[in-house]
This record gives sequence, structure tokens and C-alpha cells, in this order.
Amino acid sequence: MTAKHIHLAAHFPGVNNTTVWSDPEAGSHIEFSSFVKLAQTAERAKFDFFFLAEGLRLREQGGEIYDLDVVGRPDTFTVLSALAAVTDRLGLAGTINSTFNEPFEVARQFASLDHLSAGRAAWNVVTSWDAFTGENFRRGGFLPQDQRYSRAETFLRTAWELFDSWRGDELLADKESGRFLADGGDFAHHDDHFAISGRFPVPRSPQGRPVTIQAGDSEEGREFAAATADAIFTRHGTLEAGQAFYQDVKGRLAKYGRAPHELVILPAATFVLGDTDAEAHELAHEVRLQQVSEQTAIKFLEQLWNTDLSDHDPNGPLPSFDPTVGDLISKGRASVRMHRDPVATAHEWRQLAEAKHLSSRELIIEVTGRQNFIGSAETVASTMNELVQADASDGFILVPHVTPGGLDRFADEVVPRLQERGVFREDYSGPTLRDHLGLS
Repeated sequence: MTAKHIHLAAHFPGVNNTTVWSDPEAGSHIEFSSFVKLAQTAERAKFDFFFLAEGLRLREQGGEIYDLDVVGRPDTFTVLSALAAVTDRLGLAGTINSTFNEPFEVARQFASLDHLSAGRAAWNVVTSWDAFTGENFRRGGFLPQDQRYSRAETFLRTAWELFDSWRGDELLADKESGRFLADGGDFAHHDDHFAISGRFPVPRSPQGRPVTIQAGDSEEGREFAAATADAIFTRHGTLEAGQAFYQDVKGRLAKYGRAPHELVILPAATFVLGDTDAEAHELAHEVRLQQVSEQTAIKFLEQLWNTDLSDHDPNGPLPSFDPTVGDLISKGRASVRMHRDPVATAHEWRQLAEAKHLSSRELIIEVTGRQNFIGSAETVASTMNELVQADASDGFILVPHVTPGGLDRFADEVVPRLQERGVFREDYSGPTLRDHLGLS
């Protein structure tokens, strides 16, 4: 059996607490040079694409901005358009919200980016779940949860209608006859969410449509991905969880007339490299201590307990009382949605802390995000390859913990070992992101 080729993408960190902004090697998360550095490193290593997440509002806890995240959320299209000028083959993927935007505007921006980049654009389609974000758009509480994916799918298919309103042969530019344009670009769409018509102003772009990425693990999210997405961004990066997710989502494709290779599954993955496995594990422990400071541990506890724990000792045991159920003191954090039964979760945390003799801070380190790949370059390359060949994923979206140079060592040491195994490209085979991902 021929070995599967591994897909790799680079995530620009900054909207999650994996970033160690206090590290001596860390730089700006908003200066253009940081974006250029990470993107050009990814292109040098022949990655499929650069991935830029987007936050539409700075998160708060107890009414105050806190520094679990980096303060600095520049506009996605502005950054990706600028990167199109300083990269040649690397895909450029951006998160754009379907809840607080309009199809015409987003389609025009992505069609423009696809032209500017010569066919390298990708759209990570997300919904927004909280009224807190909606307040920035005068839409606090806009759409109940059960309608958000309905709007997202309609939004995406409406955008596709706009992209497809141009066949690609309408631009004549016949200087002798003086005829520049054949008819094209007409659209009309009317449903419960949108009532729009007119002529789409951007001719068909190199990819026709940008690559569509979806991020979501709910039942609605998995079905949405199976019906519409070219790639799915997931958190299931371990062998058993990855295989279960892989089989579930790929198993949904047939009813939409799609083949398994038409959806690329890419878990988010962090990594820590060392000269030896032992050194890497020591470094990984230091990184986790940086990521979960005493202050950060308290903030995570407050998200579950939903009460002010500023006087709690992070190096002592977990709070003895149960979480408060009601209005959240943490605004805008998707992680609080995972605590669907806060009292039950607190009980599980106490059992784990007692069994392993963990302090509050140690417990938070244990239950929050961990490094997926820890070891020497040889160990990491081998582990990645094993997961992909075992159908736990099709590749990984790598999230370095230091910006902008956190990808350098991976590019220099892990990628060559994957290439030696014959499971990662030596060079790009085509000009577009669809070529990189093996999509039609």
C-alpha cells in the first residue's frame, strides 16, 4: 500500500493561551514582520497553507481584559492580502465569521484575495455563539444556537452562487471589436436569511472558489463539514480520538455524493523539540509552566466555578464548593461551552486532583491543552507519520508557542525527516492551494 502524504499548515498564534508572549524569543503579534517571518518559514518548508485565526472581540473576565490571549487582532483580509505579495506558493487561509457578515461582502473579499494570490485563498467558515461578540455589531444575542449553522450553510452556498456567477470566459478584451466583456456575474438569491440580487463585481478567480475550511466538533459542525467543507480543523489529535473522528466525518461524505479524499482532516497540533526526547520533555514542562502561570490557573478555575477566585491559592487544593450556575463572568471564551455540566466537571477535577495529588495549578496544566508532539526531530516525524498512516488525520495545523520564530526548528529538522520517508513533498506540484491539498 502506498503511504499517505502528510498535509501541514502553520497557525499564527494569538487567539489562544498556547502563546507564550513572555518568552524572551517572542516578538510582536501585530507587526507585519511577524506575519512575514512565520509565513515565509512555512513556505520554505513547503507547507500547504498559513492559517490566521480571528477574534472579533477581546475576551473579558469579571469585566476586565486579561492576558491569556495576546491583545492584537488585525483584520484577516488585510494581513492575508499583504502576505500574498511576499509569498509565492503558500496557501493563505483566514477565519471569517458567517454570523456577523454578509455573503456579498465576504465573497468579494475572498474572490479578490484569490486573484491577488494567484489561487491560494482559503476560508475558514465559523459561527459566533455569544451575545458578547454580537454587541460589537449591534446584534447582541443574534440568532439562537440552533439557527447558526443553518445561517452558516446558507451563507456559504450563497457565496458559492456569487463565485459561480462567472464561468471564467466572459472577459473578452477584444481590442479590434472594442468589446471587453460578455454577459456574466448575474446573481439572485432569496431565502429566510438573505434576499440579494445584482451582478458580482469580481470575475471568476483562479480557484473558482476558495478552499473551504470548517472548524467545529458538534453534531451540526460535523454534518456541515461533510456537506460543504474541503478541510476540517479539529482538536482530535490523539490516535483513538483521531481515528474515531476521522471515521465519523469521512463516513458522512457518501450521502452528499463525496469521496473520502475530498475532505482533508487536520487537527491542531503543538510541538516541543529537543536534541533528545528527554530534553524535549524537560522543555515541554517549562513551556506548560509558562502557559499556565499562577494567574492563568486562577482564570481557568473561574471559568468553571463562575465566581471570583482572586483570593484562591493556585498552589493549594481546588475550591471545595461547587460552581455557580448562571450568567458567566467569562465573556467570549469558547472554552466555557465545554463545561456543559460545571458541577459534574468540578467533581471530576477533584477526583483527578486527589488521585494524582495535584494542586489547583497542576490540575489546570493537566486538563487544559497539552503538546501533541514532544521529542527529538526523529521522534516527532515518526509519531506524526504513524498517526496519519493510521487514519487518525490527514495531517496537522501546527501551532508554535512562540511567535514568530517558533516554526524554524520544525522546518529545519522535522520536515527533512518526513521527506526522507517519502510522505511529504520536496516541492510544490501546482500553483494553487487546491493543488497542494489534492482537491479538484
